[in-house]
Amino acid sequence: MGDEDGRAGGGENSGNPSAGWKDTLDGQWRRIREHAETYPYVWGSYIVVYGFFGVYLTYRWRKLRRTEDRVRVLQERLRKLVEAEDAAAASSDSGKGKDLSSSTPTSVKDPTKVNEKRS
Repeated sequence: MGDEDGRAGGGENSGNPSAGWKDTLDGQWRRIREHAETYPYVWGSYIVVYGFFGVYLTYRWRKLRRTEDRVRVLQERLRKLVEAEDAAAASSDSGKGKDLSSSTPTSVKDPTKVNEKRS
């Protein structure tokens, strides 16, 4: 049983497996090229619209990456600043022997004095 081309039952594909998809790809390329030559304005509008989308998405992607880079730099600067403050606080507190967990911050006022004023 042979095909219309005179080939016997897939003899071409059994010898070279890439020949089948190459022929298919070549046929699709020819159809697309003929369609583009027949309707150039349609394909031109595709290029303009999808080209704009590509440019816009590239712009937004790069802007996002630049913003992320700036955030990383600021986080690193903040981390170094906090480490420096902690080191300075630890060195100044180590000489005094003061326990920070039991002390109240100076910004918190004595709650008993606030209640006494109201009465």
